[in-house]
Amino acid sequence: MLSTRISGKPLSNVLLNPRSIALVGASDDPRKTASRPLQYLRRTGYAGRVYPINPNKATVLGEAAWPSLSALPEIPESVFLLASTSAVIPTVQECIRLGVKVVTVLASGFSESGPEGVQREHELRDLVQGSSIRLLGPSSIGIVNPRNGLMLTANAAFAEPDLPVGRVFVASHSGSMIGALVSRGKARGVGFAGLVSVGSEVDLSLGEICSSTLDDPGVDGYLLFLESLHCGEDLRRFAIDAAKRGKPVIAYKLGRSDAAAEMVTTHTGAIAGEDDIADAFLKDCGVARVGILDALLETFPLAQRLALGEPSRQRRVGVVTTTGGGAAMVVDQLGLRGIEVQAPSVQTLQRLRERGIEVAAGRAVDLTLAGVNYEVMKTALDVLLEAPEFDLVVATIGSSARFQPQLAVKPIIDSLDNHRTPLAAMLVPDAPEALAALTAQGVPCFRSPEACADAIAAVFFRRTPATFRSHSSAAADARALSEAEAYRLLKQLGVPCAAFVTSALDGPPPDLAFDYPVVAKVCSAHIPHKTEVGGVLLGIRDEIGLAQAMATLRGNLAIRAPNVPCDQILVQKSVAGLAEVLVGYRVDPDAGPIVILAAGGIWAEVARDRSIRLAPVSVDTAREMVSEVKSLKTLTGLRGRPRGDLEALAQAVCALSQLALRPEMQVREAEVNPLMVLPEGQGVLAADALVWQA
Repeated sequence: MLSTRISGKPLSNVLLNPRSIALVGASDDPRKTASRPLQYLRRTGYAGRVYPINPNKATVLGEAAWPSLSALPEIPESVFLLASTSAVIPTVQECIRLGVKVVTVLASGFSESGPEGVQREHELRDLVQGSSIRLLGPSSIGIVNPRNGLMLTANAAFAEPDLPVGRVFVASHSGSMIGALVSRGKARGVGFAGLVSVGSEVDLSLGEICSSTLDDPGVDGYLLFLESLHCGEDLRRFAIDAAKRGKPVIAYKLGRSDAAAEMVTTHTGAIAGEDDIADAFLKDCGVARVGILDALLETFPLAQRLALGEPSRQRRVGVVTTTGGGAAMVVDQLGLRGIEVQAPSVQTLQRLRERGIEVAAGRAVDLTLAGVNYEVMKTALDVLLEAPEFDLVVATIGSSARFQPQLAVKPIIDSLDNHRTPLAAMLVPDAPEALAALTAQGVPCFRSPEACADAIAAVFFRRTPATFRSHSSAAADARALSEAEAYRLLKQLGVPCAAFVTSALDGPPPDLAFDYPVVAKVCSAHIPHKTEVGGVLLGIRDEIGLAQAMATLRGNLAIRAPNVPCDQILVQKSVAGLAEVLVGYRVDPDAGPIVILAAGGIWAEVARDRSIRLAPVSVDTAREMVSEVKSLKTLTGLRGRPRGDLEALAQAVCALSQLALRPEMQVREAEVNPLMVLPEGQGVLAADALVWQA
């Protein structure tokens, strides 16, 4: 379990409400970074005791300075270490000896800086573990609590005066991002309940810090800026607990490009990819992941109004507009993200006519310039927000938002809380006054169609998180099973396999309990990728052909893998299905167990047509995964084609995912590729399998 207390005090209290602070390495030069925390704390009127530590100065910025932590009249609750990298270890040692509760380390020069930095970070981690101190960082630019004037940060952005206070808590791996969000938020009238730069998470993790604030009545939700899922268990536990409390979590995570870490032994990892796993992880944790920075600030009000996990939500969006071009942009951007704008029904169009509004049938309800009139827009919203075909309505406002801001947004504000369906607004012109008015009233509002669509998709695609299960990290070393051993393990899980027998490779052809044609394969735990050594022969039609195939396999091994142990052959009944898929399982070191369903065979890595979830999954979730793989739509009876046994496929996906609940099997990675999908009612069959055990 996460520790949310330090020496009997809540962790959030010590981080966000310390009674005393020491600034180690505080500078007397107001132009230097190390002078900023003292300047900020004095400017904001922070009520706690602040001790500048500088052994070379009697005063710092006009205040008495202290030569060391040991010389202070009390043990400070919080220490902000502003000194150089070389001072970190000895200062933390002193903090531990004195009984300081939390220390924040600004300095970099740890794991990001090469082998010496890695060693330094290991030393710092070992130092903190087993002690009573908690460490934030390294590379943390500090902690901010606007509610009590705690500006314990070296970020230049906090020189900004009169920062607004809000009800959203920010946690970021990047220190500069907390400053960027503050400045962008102020420009939009958005304030924060707290901001923490977590840095490298050597001790305190982002998830642990956020968890400590979950019961803070001044925090309604969270914005996260993520560079990794390094402490994935903590993050997942926090997100699940936040969902239980109805506190939305919005995240922007770096790493969408293909320049991700290579991390795999089977196709499963290659197809999934680091960012795909992160995306599935966040969605399965109920986190709304955005891909546009503006949307990180703008999504929270929408996430509050579109509750996570409501079964009635079908991602149906209605658009009402005063500008056809603006509406078209929203429709287009939503479509790119897999959300189709719903045209109003015949009944809804009739209700509009009965209220005096005549519009052409189409995806968007275009009121034209008439929509600038308060009564016209308000009436249209009253009808659309009660229409059963919409799960969200977006009002797109044109130039009137800039030139008549109060008039343009008043019908939206007046319609916000009186209907069954949530309402959002997108303003086409640059209209800061209108945005400010909408923001002040809690209306989800956007200043670009891209951010609007990104936010809607992020909120809609969240999934209700499952109960948290702790997992062991993926083992550094793992051994492959032979294909025969892999099939036996799959059968224990309930994954059907094509019939096979094994026999000595240098012996006679084995007796078969099934008919020809068959496939012959070398069978060795030392040859996981058999095709690379010529270890697979297809289309064998009789015993003579099998004997010839065995001789060919022996010859191929002698040439391509002469020193690799292999004394068995696996003979398997040939299976032809309507489609081939890959079903894979792996324990990701950060996200934990995942399961993937993808187009199989040679298309597995090429098409990247796949669905990923945290494991284990239910059969219902496995059915969702099947529906998300585009190539499988041809097996639904499309245009008269034969229907595949997609229900059996869902059962197999569910069965393989149960490895997450079978730690005694010690499976690090498992893959069935191909899994043959047979005609409806005939099931599925594994025709090749690879399993790696810790």
